[in-house]
Amino acid sequence: MKELQGAGVALITPFKEDGSVDVLALKKVVSHNIEGGIDYLVVLGTTAESVTLTKAEKLLVMRTVEEANADVLPLVIGVGGNNTLGLVEELQTLDLSAYTAILSVSPYYNRPTQEGIFQHFKALSLVSPLPIIVYNVPGRTGSNMLPETVVRLAKSFENIVAVKEACGDMQQVLELISKRPEGFLILSGDDITALPTIVAGGDGVISVIGQGLPVEFSKMVHEGLNGNTDEAYKYHYKLQEGMKLIFEEGNPAGIKVIFEYLGIAKPFVRLPLMSATDSLKHRIVSFMESVIRIPA
Repeated sequence: MKELQGAGVALITPFKEDGSVDVLALKKVVSHNIEGGIDYLVVLGTTAESVTLTKAEKLLVMRTVEEANADVLPLVIGVGGNNTLGLVEELQTLDLSAYTAILSVSPYYNRPTQEGIFQHFKALSLVSPLPIIVYNVPGRTGSNMLPETVVRLAKSFENIVAVKEACGDMQQVLELISKRPEGFLILSGDDITALPTIVAGGDGVISVIGQGLPVEFSKMVHEGLNGNTDEAYKYHYKLQEGMKLIFEEGNPAGIKVIFEYLGIAKPFVRLPLMSATDSLKHRIVSFMESVIRIPA
């Protein structure tokens, strides 16, 4: 699916000081990314703090992004969890007509076997109205979806079209790239490995920092996909410090500091997360000031 290649971003959910969803700020985040050259938007992913949103708030976020996007960019919706039957019901009842694909994380906390992971995604595949991007992030889920499981899913179900790989192990990424069936997309799930994944033959990234610095980040991705490796790495090294800083105290506390710096959204997060400390804020602001001094 060409719509899922390139620079995707996992959008934040901005909050007001009283903890409510900041609809106006969310619209500004969407516009910032459209204008910055991002290829597609991911709604209600991990970065959106979706596990802390009520059902009504999730619908509010979805409709706000849909309205702000106005069919300009492809939209991907996060529908994942560790209750397989609950997700099956959600996929059968949720209005997903505005979306191009589903991003679904490997079940967390339960720590299923590889066969359990396969059967989970099989159940979702059989009812999903949209193509599925499976998401491997063992640092959060407690289990690693191995390359053989991803390849088995890709070969077994035509609507499982991509993996967002955030294992943090380039050897595993290379194994995926070498063994995937034709047309199956390998997307980096870590900003720091986005360009190395692309250079190795991957297809793009679903990023966190990209939504804050969409011009620079999308240029890095596009130059990499076009084979202009030296130019792409100029952007990578320009962004590298920020890629590390924004995750230092958990996601999305860091990226929300960038949006505060840009005047787009406030830095509030929901418990059990905490807003970035003053020390981290200072270092992120210093990073942003250095980026802005360097021409895009």
